[in-house]
This record gives sequence, C-alpha cells and structure tokens, in this order.
Amino acid sequence: QVQVVESGGGLVQPGGSLRLSCTTSGFTFRFYNLGWFRQGPGQERETIACMSSDSASYYADSVKGRFSISRDNIKKTFYLQMDSLKPEDTGVYYCAADQHYNDCIYDYGMDYWGEGTLVTVSS
Repeated sequence: QVQVVESGGGLVQPGGSLRLSCTTSGFTFRFYNLGWFRQGPGQERETIACMSSDSASYYADSVKGRFSISRDNIKKTFYLQMDSLKPEDTGVYYCAADQHYNDCIYDYGMDYWGEGTLVTVSS
C-alpha cells in the first residue's frame, strides 16, 4: 500500500524558515520523480519544486533562490527547505511522486499524492 505523508507545516513570520518533509512507502522510491506543489487561498495548485530520480531539480520562478528540494533515497523521504518566507507563500503544500519528470514540472498529474500540510506566513 502506497503512503505519502507530509509534515512540517505551521505558522511562521515573514522572513522565517520552515522545512517540509514527505515520507513515503509502498513504491520504489529511488526510481521516482518527486515534487512539491502549493495551493494558495483562492488559487489553483501550482508546481513549486521538482526533483528527478537522478537529482536534477526544477523550481518555480516565485521560489527560486529561496526554496530547496532534496531527497534521501535510503529514508525514502524528500524535503522542501523554505527560507525567506513571504506572506504569498501561504498555502497548502502537497508532496507527490511520479514516474515522469515532466508530470511534475507541468503538473500533468502525479501518481501518488500526500494529503497536504498548511503553511501560513504571517506576522
């Protein structure tokens, strides 16, 4: 049974940092491409960051230089380090995994999804 579980969300002040984790099981993690997505209040879901099975990475322009995606194939877990957070980073963050890298970049639909974790950036 596939499980994908986010953790690490919460309330943070502007300029602060958070690290989200996505713990997985039930599929061959090292072969999968991984992604983080965000849905802000009243907004559509958007791709934030992707990491391929060979650790290439992609970032949305809005987070480039502030967010960093990483993976640990031993722990079957991946992460999103978020620094210099802004109020517009507020939203529900979802992690997901897919066999095709472009599915992440263009949000064509990922194979496996977590249920989301809320990040609120506010003073």
